[in-house]
Amino acid sequence: MKNMKNTSGGKKFDRKPHEDKTFHSEKKKVSIVKKGDEEIRLNRYIANAGICSRREADKLIADGEIQVNGEVVTELGAKVTKNDQVKYRGQTLSVEKKVYLLLNKPRGFVTTLDDPHAEHTVMELVENACPERIYPVGRLDKETSGLLLFTNDGELTTKLTHPSYEKKKIYHVFLNEDFTEDHLEQIRQGIELEDGFIKADSISYVDPADKKQVGIEIHSGRNRIVRRIFAHFNYKVARLDRVFFAGLTKKNLPRGKWRFLSPREISFLKMN
Repeated sequence: MKNMKNTSGGKKFDRKPHEDKTFHSEKKKVSIVKKGDEEIRLNRYIANAGICSRREADKLIADGEIQVNGEVVTELGAKVTKNDQVKYRGQTLSVEKKVYLLLNKPRGFVTTLDDPHAEHTVMELVENACPERIYPVGRLDKETSGLLLFTNDGELTTKLTHPSYEKKKIYHVFLNEDFTEDHLEQIRQGIELEDGFIKADSISYVDPADKKQVGIEIHSGRNRIVRRIFAHFNYKVARLDRVFFAGLTKKNLPRGKWRFLSPREISFLKMN
C-alpha cells in the first residue's frame, strides 16, 4: 500500500482497512483519509493520551518506544489522525476528552492508582466521576488531607509537578505543642535536611493566639517535606491539610467531595 502524499510536512502512515475506509481492487489498493480528519503531531497525540508531556513524548519516539499502525516511528515531526493506531509498549493509546477534577481528600486514603495493601485509595472517591481514566497529580500521604487534582492531561501534570515550575502549595499545620518564634524564623531562612537545603516561601501562625497552628507556603515536591521540616525541630504534626494548590482553593468543597474545574480555572492552570 502506498503512503499518501504528505501536504502538511509530517510523515503519513498506511492505515488499516477497518480504520480509514480503504478500497480494494485486483490492480491496486488506495488508502484515503476521511475528509475532515485532523492531523496532529505524534508527540501531542501521546501527551493528549495522558502518558507524559510533549517533551517526554519526543524522547519516547526517538527511543523507538512508539508504534503507529504496527510500525516503529522515530521521526519527531511525524503526524497522525484519530484513525491511526498508536501504541506504547504494546498498549493502544486513546485520545480522550480532557478531564480536570478537584478532590478535598480526607485522611486515611492512599494516593495511588492501585495498592493491594491499602485499605482505601483516593481512586475510590472519584471512581464514578467520569468515564475517562484520570490520575492524581502528585500525591498527599495517607494522613494528609486537602486539595488533590485529578486529570488525564499528561502535559499539564508534568507542568504542575516538576520543581522548575514552582507551583505554590499552602498547608495548614496542626502541631502537638506551641511553635516557637525562633523555629519559625529558621524555617523562613532555610534549614538543612538529610536530602538537602529547604526553606519556606512563607510561614506564619494561622492564629497568633494559638501557636500550635502554622500556615506554610512551599513549592517543593519532595516526599513528606512539610512533616520532615517540623520533625527537624522535634515537633509532631497532629494534622496536616493542603488548603491551596496552584491557584486552587477548598472554597465550597466539603471534605471527601470533588468537583470539576471551571473553564477559567483550567485556562489559569495552563497559562501559569
